[in-house]
Amino acid sequence: MDTNGTVLLLVLGVSAVAFGVLVFTLDSMARVTFALMASLVCVGGVTTVLGLPYLGVVIVLMMVMEMVIMAVFMIAYMMNPAGLAPMSMLHNKRGASAVAGTVFTALVAGILLVPWPEHVTARPEDTTFQVGRALMAEQMLTMIILGFVLLATMVGSTVLATRRGRYDRFGDDLGRRPAKDPAGGGVGR
Repeated sequence: MDTNGTVLLLVLGVSAVAFGVLVFTLDSMARVTFALMASLVCVGGVTTVLGLPYLGVVIVLMMVMEMVIMAVFMIAYMMNPAGLAPMSMLHNKRGASAVAGTVFTALVAGILLVPWPEHVTARPEDTTFQVGRALMAEQMLTMIILGFVLLATMVGSTVLATRRGRYDRFGDDLGRRPAKDPAGGGVGR
């Protein structure tokens, strides 16, 4: 990796950590959502700089769409306006700190104590092709089903959240004329 790549990797890594810290220091769900999105975009950038461009782009696309959907649902369904009311993202601080410290210590011990295998084979020429093949071969059915489940969840939650449909004022057979408009007003007042 050249000097520019190293500098970019360092900037993206530090930015990812900084935005990750903001997730736990900001005081509203909306701000936390966008801080988490920025952190995960930086992680996608790190993955791209490390030589996995396809996977980096997939991470960025998935995380941006996930966070935007979360923000839209937050604005639509949260009791406070758009998730902007102050709140704390820290719950059970002592317990969470103990668990985080234990997990961090175990991970560092694993990194330092595990005998890592030597890399004996040559690196693949095209990592994008390998990742694409892995996703589109054995996992293609999983990805298709996951896409339909996510779409059905979004449509279903939107339908359940509305009190009446678009055509309810025309009746069940859409034959009621003039339309019974419970809200009043409308075009021909």
